Amino acid sequence: MSEEPASTPVCTVVHVPDRSRYEARSPDDDGLMGVLEYRRTDGVVVMPRTVTLPPFRGRGVAAALTRRALDDAAAAGDRVVPACWYVAQFVERNPDYARLVA
Repeated sequence: MSEEPASTPVCTVVHVPDRSRYEARSPDDDGLMGVLEYRRTDGVVVMPRTVTLPPFRGRGVAAALTRRALDDAAAAGDRVVPACWYVAQFVERNPDYARLVA
């Protein structure tokens, strides 16, 4: 079963390549809600860590971060190593992304 996107965005996901991460920002005040860190080498993106700040847990923040990171990897033709347990679980629950796993 695939996770369905929320009807209204829970956050805005911004790619911050100079910090090798994606940031989830509050649509209301642009405050940080969570991050997904990655390392890219030779067409392989390792995703070792996803963090949702405690006040925002359970709202789909990690899912939004993961979906954006995986979509960007797919668009770039990269393979993914889901080293973070959350990313691995997300791929398992959303099998369309399984083709990206290195």
